[in-house]
Amino acid sequence: MSIPQTVYKGHGTGNDFVVYADPDGEYEPTGDEIRFLDDRHFGVGGDGLLRLTHPRHVSDLDAGRVAAFEAAGVDWFMDYRNADGSLAEMCGNGTRVTALFAQIMGYAAGPGGEPFRLGTRAGVKTLTSLGAVEGLGRNVFRIDMGAWSCGATRTFGVTVPGHEGSARGTFVDMGNPHVVAVLEDLSGNGLADDASLGTVDGLDLSAKPVVDPVLESDQNAEFVRVESIERIADHGTAFMRVNERGCGETLSCGTGLCATAVTLRRLSGIDDWTIAVRGGTLMVHVDDGSVELTGDAAIVGRVARL
Repeated sequence: MSIPQTVYKGHGTGNDFVVYADPDGEYEPTGDEIRFLDDRHFGVGGDGLLRLTHPRHVSDLDAGRVAAFEAAGVDWFMDYRNADGSLAEMCGNGTRVTALFAQIMGYAAGPGGEPFRLGTRAGVKTLTSLGAVEGLGRNVFRIDMGAWSCGATRTFGVTVPGHEGSARGTFVDMGNPHVVAVLEDLSGNGLADDASLGTVDGLDLSAKPVVDPVLESDQNAEFVRVESIERIADHGTAFMRVNERGCGETLSCGTGLCATAVTLRRLSGIDDWTIAVRGGTLMVHVDDGSVELTGDAAIVGRVARL
């Protein structure tokens, strides 16, 4: 097998991963190995796999991209794969778990130290270790998620098999593709005026949502309830659920949280959002050029293969 004898289990607000370090480039996993490791009954279990390695050891990176990472001072790369074995461009929760794992392995500084520059297929992400933050967790990181782009508002139809009704979704590119649908608005600002799909809590997201028109890249689909908006404070709160391409519903999705905040900013003009997911609570700040995501990470165990 091309996986090491020992792997670790970690999660970022419930979005869970199998994690291992591969500094010498010996353990690039196959699709079958990823599916085995992430199987929740026959393997370790996870929404995906994180291999921490150097850019030069990632086979799908060409020489130009490797050189660009090295020129940018990036020593470590997050080789992220979905639970079905497919490559993924980016995972916001995965970057925090990777940064915490790098701290544990001695590759990155702890709270108060130098920010950790991590290579991903969506470019360089810079993570700042904050330590314990009240309301967020014990191992909190703020990550500069970089640039975003947003399509025209509510141009995608979104349905969920087994549910009546529909919603209108907005496309957001966070280095990976998202379609965000606001189903409920308890703030009274009318942000869900096109939705007839029901409540966010009532959805069965074990079934893959259907997005029309179809995106060739597939997409993550987010379903959102706005809970409050404070315009003077430039702050809103919301709740989100997500079905991720390649693994189904997850308890959290970092890029999905960012895509949600980008969409809510488009609809409301509010820059700062506290967003709850089934795995915890995170904070997102959006401006015209980038998004910052702040949330917790945990390494919960070490597993030795028999």
